[in-house]
Amino acid sequence: NVIEKADGWQQAELAGWQCLVLADVAKVMTDKLAALGMTKLYEEIELPLVRVLADMELAGIRVNCRKLQQQTEQVAEKIAALAKEIHSLAGREFNISSPKQLGEVLFEDLKLPVIKKTKTGYSTDVEVLNELYSKHPIISKILDYRLWTKLKSTYLDGIAPLIDSRTCRVHTTFNQTVTATGRLSSSEPNLQNIPVRREEGRHIRELFEPGEGYDLLLSADYSQIELRVLADMSQDENFLRAFRQQEDVHARTAAEVFGVAIDEVNGELRRKAKAVNFGIVYGISDYGLAQDLHIPRAEAKDYIDKYFAKCQGVKSFIDKVVAEAKENGYVLTRYGRRRDLPAIRSSNFNQRSLAERMAMNTPIQGTAADIIKLAMIRADRALRNAGLKSRILLQVHDELVLEVTKDELAQVKVLLQEAMEKAAELSVPLTIDINTGENWAEAK
Repeated sequence: NVIEKADGWQQAELAGWQCLVLADVAKVMTDKLAALGMTKLYEEIELPLVRVLADMELAGIRVNCRKLQQQTEQVAEKIAALAKEIHSLAGREFNISSPKQLGEVLFEDLKLPVIKKTKTGYSTDVEVLNELYSKHPIISKILDYRLWTKLKSTYLDGIAPLIDSRTCRVHTTFNQTVTATGRLSSSEPNLQNIPVRREEGRHIRELFEPGEGYDLLLSADYSQIELRVLADMSQDENFLRAFRQQEDVHARTAAEVFGVAIDEVNGELRRKAKAVNFGIVYGISDYGLAQDLHIPRAEAKDYIDKYFAKCQGVKSFIDKVVAEAKENGYVLTRYGRRRDLPAIRSSNFNQRSLAERMAMNTPIQGTAADIIKLAMIRADRALRNAGLKSRILLQVHDELVLEVTKDELAQVKVLLQEAMEKAAELSVPLTIDINTGENWAEAK
């Protein structure tokens, strides 16, 4: 930006100065990488990934502008209808987006129990609303209102000005060094946080289509990669058996935790086991699990205690990781990615507890992120070596989205399975699910 604003000879001088500074910085950075033991991570994962990400950014992904306009209007109507319902349940009109006014309605007008206060009044954050979920029907409407308004502002209103008017494609920016775990993030627009398991997210994904010269979008999604990494790192017998025998891992966990045969696990027990499984991966507390399942905190603690009693390998692994983090002040992924956690030695309980949860989570989530990056490098290389037109457009956590032609589809599937399922050697198989469609929602 500085160079663009400079005139004449100043541009050349500034460019030369930047090159000189970069050369000096490179020496400092490479020495620091070596000191932290991350040279191999840089050379074998992060550096080769740069060109892959650059090509993805340049390619962009096509947006159906007509559908975008239609959905924007439909969602605006839905938001207006939700606002009307909320005002009816509240008994008066107010600004739903105002925490102050919302707090007055919930805790003064409707007399709901006050969960938490801030310096400026009542807290109405998502944790508070989740705790109040069963207390009044207005809460679910407010959560829906917040979700739809966020989707509209972020994706519908936010994407429109970013679309290339000539190609109808939008070019997100992939951020390689933003997250502490090593995951990629994206911006302008952010395509990483579209709700995956909700119908609202599906509406957004319907907007993305294959561009001219391509027939389909293809989604290649790792199956439960973080739980597979946990199985490999913890060597827990229940997880190893479930994945090796291709069992439903959540049903297996439910059977172990709740003491029933695996074929007797019902949907409710499986849902609870799934929440605990992913809760452990993300370092969730009994409070967080209680919020997710809308159950008392004591019941959530009981689930976690039973889980650790049955999944001894996971318990031993987590205890070891936290102990090493306290001793070293950092944690590592399988590929040497390092996350410093100075707060893990803090005398402040909340800060220390948060750091402990990060210590549990980072080796698992970070290793999964590293594996996906390796898979991207391998998949891109395989497509190029085969001389195919089909190409990678997006990476969304565990998923790669490709633009493919029908005549290349069978070959692309084979190449992706080879590249992604063999990106790492774990104690359990890595598997991917491949789906295609005429838009991203159909492919997902």
